[in-house]
Amino acid sequence: MISLDASSVLLQWATGGLLFLWVTTRHRMVGTGYGWLLRVVYLVLALGAFGFGAAFGFTPLRDLAALGVALAAGFALVMSIVRRGVRVDADGGFDPRLDLIAPAIGVVGLVGAAIDAGGPLWLSMARMLVGAAFIGAVSDAMLLGHWYLVQPGLGRSPLGELVKWTGLIWLPEALLFLFGPGMVSVWSGAIDDHYNGMLGWFWGACVVTTIGLVAATLAALKEPHYSAVMAATGLLYLAILTGFGMDLVARAILA
Repeated sequence: MISLDASSVLLQWATGGLLFLWVTTRHRMVGTGYGWLLRVVYLVLALGAFGFGAAFGFTPLRDLAALGVALAAGFALVMSIVRRGVRVDADGGFDPRLDLIAPAIGVVGLVGAAIDAGGPLWLSMARMLVGAAFIGAVSDAMLLGHWYLVQPGLGRSPLGELVKWTGLIWLPEALLFLFGPGMVSVWSGAIDDHYNGMLGWFWGACVVTTIGLVAATLAALKEPHYSAVMAATGLLYLAILTGFGMDLVARAILA
């Protein structure tokens, strides 16, 4: 009903990351280089998803979609380079809608991964798709926080938007792993985590810590000094660790 394999995780990461790249680029506020950076990062992750799938258990829909994500991200990258001379907020510049092609393909691949995992299809699909969005939002928030070193005059609203999305997706991400069977069964002892329940409580700690870090990041962004952005970025480093713990630890236990 749930699986933990490198191909599916990398495809989730690439799909969610590219989706939230569009969330940022659609405002035409962030410099072109930010889009280049994220498209290259997630293109490589999508290629990794395809490679792991081909080498360690080929799932056609998932793995061919991973290749499609890489190609679509590469196409968007090329188009953004071709139009690099046009200001991001000007007509004739890069069209942010091109950044939606790759995650749309990725969703198809994640549906394929959910079907392959077995169990109730709605639950597998929900966990795959919500997990992709959650991982992508927190990863992009951290990367955008670093981009302020390159573009210090950038307003804080793009970063705040990604952090808020992370907080909003946190709740369904946690709830989907609690039931059906889920982490409640681990806490009750119905599912053995092979560590006397320690991994179950570790997952719970990741859940609580993640939302605490999100709240602390939003509070930091309200401070007027530029150093607050760097403080927020540091908090997001920790949120990535705990956020991945929410997703990957649950998958490892329930696989």
